[in-house]
Amino acid sequence: MSSNETKDKKSIIRQKLTERQSEAKVVRKIVFITTIVLILIIGGIAGGGYLYINSAIKPVDPENNTVKPVEIPIGSSVTGIAQALEDNGIIKDARVFKYYVKLKNESGFMAGTYDMKPSMTLDEIIGSLKTGSVMDEVVFQMTIPEGKQLEQIAGIIGEKIGQEGDAVFEQLNDQAFIESLMAKYPNLLTDEILGENVLYPLEGYLFPATYPFYKEDPTVEEIVTVMLDKTNAVINEYTGEMDAQEMTVHELLTMASLIEEEATEQVDRESISSVFYNRMETGMPLQTDPTVLYAHGEHLDRVLYEHLEIDSPYNTYQNTGLTPGPIANAGVSSIEAALYPAETEYLYFLATGTGEVLFSTTLDEHNQKKAEHITIQ
Repeated sequence: MSSNETKDKKSIIRQKLTERQSEAKVVRKIVFITTIVLILIIGGIAGGGYLYINSAIKPVDPENNTVKPVEIPIGSSVTGIAQALEDNGIIKDARVFKYYVKLKNESGFMAGTYDMKPSMTLDEIIGSLKTGSVMDEVVFQMTIPEGKQLEQIAGIIGEKIGQEGDAVFEQLNDQAFIESLMAKYPNLLTDEILGENVLYPLEGYLFPATYPFYKEDPTVEEIVTVMLDKTNAVINEYTGEMDAQEMTVHELLTMASLIEEEATEQVDRESISSVFYNRMETGMPLQTDPTVLYAHGEHLDRVLYEHLEIDSPYNTYQNTGLTPGPIANAGVSSIEAALYPAETEYLYFLATGTGEVLFSTTLDEHNQKKAEHITIQ
C-alpha cells in the first residue's frame, strides 16, 4: 500500500471518528434536554397537584359566613356526604374530602339537616357531622347502654315512641323487615344472622350509644336504621384487622358480646378475651354464665348447677366454640378486646364480689381462688 493511500485511509477514519463524536454530542444533548423537559413536566404536574390539593382542603371562602342548610339523608355513604357538601358549596372537591376523611380514619357521621358555612374548615365540617350538630332542634334523645339485649332495646324504643315494647320486639324479628335491612346493609347483616340456631337475627347489631332524633314520631325502621348506621360506621374501622384474622362481622360481634356480658368496669377485657380464645384453641368449652342466662331467657339471681343442664346451642357449658350469635350489644372496648386479646396462658377467670376479676392458668389455681373469694351460701 502506497503512502498516499495510507494517508487517505487515516483521513477517512479520523473523519468518521469526528462524525461519531459529533453525533454522540448531539444525542447527549437531546437526552439531556428531554430529561430536563420530563423533569419539568413531572414537577409541574406534581406541583400543580400539590397546589390543587392544598387549596381543596382549605375553606371555600374564609370570609363567607352565609348559613346553608345541607341535608345528609339516613344511610348516606362518605361519597354521598362529600357530594352533598360540594353541591352546596361547602367544600371545593368531593374526592379530596373523601380521601381526607379516609386518611384521618374518621367515621360515625350522623344524618340530619346541618347548618354549614363556606368558611368552615374540613375538620370543623367533620366534627359537626360526627357530633350531630345540626340546624334542626333535637326533639328527643334515646340512650342504649352497653350490654343490652334486643328485647330490652325494643322496650326502650317503644317507650320513646309510645308503642308497646312487645310490638316493637315483634317488628324487630319480622322476617320481611329483617330482609329489607339486610338488603340495605349487605356487608353488616350477612346470611349468618339467619343461621338455624340464631335466636334473634338483630341481637348484638344495634350499637350502644345516645341517639338524637329531630322529629316527634320516628318509625321503628327509621330508629333502627340510625342505629345500624352507627354499627356499620364502627365496624368499618376494623375491616382490615377482621380480614387479617379471617373473622366475620357476626363472629366479631358474638365474641364481643360475651366479653361485654362478663366484664365489669374494673376488668381487663383483653384478658377475658384471651381466656376465651385460649379455651377455643384447646377445645375447652367457654363455660360463661351469661350464655346460660341467655339460653333460659329470664333473669336468674344466680346460676346454679341445675341451670347448666339446659339444652340450648347458646349453653357454652354443653357446647364448644362461640354461641350461634351475639347475646347482647357490645361497645367499642369489647369489640377491640375481641380483636386484640392479651397474650396470656390464662384458661380461667373469677369475678369477686368487689368487681375484681382474678385470672388463673390451671384449674387448681382457679379452685383455690374460688375458695378464698367466693362464699357459698
